[in-house]
Amino acid sequence: MAELALPAHDVARVRFAVSPLWQLTTGYRLLASGTADPVHRRWLDQVRPRAAAAGLDRRWLAELLPPGTGYVPDFLNPAPATPAPTLDEELAAVAATPAERIRADLDHLRHHQGRSGPRARALRADPAAHLPGLLAELRICWETALAPHWPRIRALLDADVFQRAGQLARHGTGHLLNSLHPQVTWDGAGLHLERRARALARHATGSGLLLVPTAFKGPGLSTLIAPPDPPQLAYRAHGTGDLWHRRTTPATDALAAVLGRARTLLLAELDTPASTTELARRTGLSRAHVSQNLTALRAAGLATAHRTGRTVRYARTAVAEALLSAPGR
Repeated sequence: MAELALPAHDVARVRFAVSPLWQLTTGYRLLASGTADPVHRRWLDQVRPRAAAAGLDRRWLAELLPPGTGYVPDFLNPAPATPAPTLDEELAAVAATPAERIRADLDHLRHHQGRSGPRARALRADPAAHLPGLLAELRICWETALAPHWPRIRALLDADVFQRAGQLARHGTGHLLNSLHPQVTWDGAGLHLERRARALARHATGSGLLLVPTAFKGPGLSTLIAPPDPPQLAYRAHGTGDLWHRRTTPATDALAAVLGRARTLLLAELDTPASTTELARRTGLSRAHVSQNLTALRAAGLATAHRTGRTVRYARTAVAEALLSAPGR
């Protein structure tokens, strides 16, 4: 068990952050694992073929984010500077990582793996020359695997933060920390983390504590200590088991009266992202009719388009999710 001192001035700086990069790194490792995870099966079945077609199983991420629960280079999960940074903001933070920190993280990765792949060795030798290639692949991974699903994932993470903020308001910080995860306890002076052998020296970290909900983590807790940033604790968000369940839409009839039945049908079918051809096959509408209605839905902010290779897939936005989940009257 490791202990992290958490005196009053650090307790006062406990905060939550919803991090796209934490979802990307944990999601990629799940994709690369080859397991048929029952919680994320629908997502895996849809995304794995696209990820393989994009070459994500044999490039930078395959070396730096190996399957399993081992070490991930810390610079890939920079401490979020705000409660909800964008992917661009987090990639900019990765791009600004000092070369020596990248080298130290890659040395640590090699220690855990027993070897370094050719890309990891090249990145260590010349971070400035090779970091742009890694950043480009991170963006490809995002567009391929996560961007079409982000409204749903983001809603899950926001709901977790909202619930825990309520615990904080009703019961205080101690209750929040002691209910965060089975491996975490707080005794009023410090955090005790089970199953972590390495010491957590307070003087070697930044002040405060970042709590990061994730959709793709397993049941374990992830800790990231990378001075001068505050310590990060990443945990599985409440409700993850229901993330990919098909959602009931009690507001469909009322919504159809406003949007029309074809557009409402398409929004309902976008429970998982789909191409124009897939939507035409599912709904019986012509491709031209589907395309015309998707254009209207995008213009209204109810759908987004994401290109993967030659295929464009459409997804519901958070606004559409809210409309479809509204209680019927």
